[in-house]
Amino acid sequence: MNFITNKTNALLSICMITGHFLFAQIDKKATKETKILYHNLKAISKEHILFGHQHALEYGHGWSNEPNKSDIKLVIGSHPAVVGIDFSGFSGYSKEEIEKTKTVLRKNVIDTYERGGITTVSWHFNNPVSKNGFYWKDSVSVAAMSLIKKGGSRHEQYKEILKTIADFAHSAKAKDGKLVPMIFRPFHEFDGDWFWWGKKYTSREDFIEVWQFTVSYLRDTLKVHNFIYAFSPDNRFNSESEYLERYPGDDYVDLFGMDDYGDFGRDGKYDLDAGIKKLKIISDIAIQKKKLAAFTETGLESIPNEKWWTETLLKSLQKEKIELCYVLVWRNDAKSPTHYYAPFPGQISEKDFLKFYNDPYTLFENDLKNIYKRKF
Repeated sequence: MNFITNKTNALLSICMITGHFLFAQIDKKATKETKILYHNLKAISKEHILFGHQHALEYGHGWSNEPNKSDIKLVIGSHPAVVGIDFSGFSGYSKEEIEKTKTVLRKNVIDTYERGGITTVSWHFNNPVSKNGFYWKDSVSVAAMSLIKKGGSRHEQYKEILKTIADFAHSAKAKDGKLVPMIFRPFHEFDGDWFWWGKKYTSREDFIEVWQFTVSYLRDTLKVHNFIYAFSPDNRFNSESEYLERYPGDDYVDLFGMDDYGDFGRDGKYDLDAGIKKLKIISDIAIQKKKLAAFTETGLESIPNEKWWTETLLKSLQKEKIELCYVLVWRNDAKSPTHYYAPFPGQISEKDFLKFYNDPYTLFENDLKNIYKRKF
């Protein structure tokens, strides 16, 4: 199948007849398009990496809610290949607000699919017990993971929240009648202590139990078959065993990820060797388990290093034989003059980002072709 265009003359042909590639996707009833996307992401990771940007189409530096616009497209003429959205608005709000959020995100997801791009979903899950947002706040927040697990006092409430997510997944239907595949990344950065589901506030056993229930309930009970499930701690690990300390098992994870800002220049501190080592760990695990791997979050706020894209990120991704299907940088806030992680016209790293874009290794939305279709 030729699902990459523009940057390479190589014909990437893969046969996706069941049994020819024994990739360990956890949903055996996944939609055809979700299975094909999964297989194609694995194939892409052998020689390329997709570029992603969080909230790329919802807003950008100094703008919001403008159709078919992204800061990335303003710079290089293409949207990112992977567009990040968030389910944060799916709980803790009125039904009217939730439905409004669903409508906006549904259009975003469908439009991305119809252009040939990919959607990944993070979940800044508002604490269902203390109702004070997703961050942990001392003396106010409640350690809720033990309460939302099966048998917990808020388990039924958690099931209702998952039904809201399932309803959205079932409603994300494109003009061709197909359900749009999404990479779903719940409980991210769980090894940190800034979210209420973090390691400091949640036992290993409770975390694994809630994760397993979440996947099983969505997939098996609510019949969501257009999700690829991503497991992504922050960067607080230095070995495979540390990375897998809260791993819920091969039947509950499709993609191994990592969020890492700290090794890639945050606060002016760089430890690229450490960051590369961690990327190699998740890549090796994915290869071993026949699953996907991705650099699920990174970036340098305000991008003060004008050659960060080629000298830091690109060199790090290419230094070792690492197989990652995408790398995603964080959002560009619409109002803050400093909170942005991708270039926009006039930003000092713009020229370097063009070099990053033109490198054959990186792929953007306009480089993709038929990523949801198979040809034999």
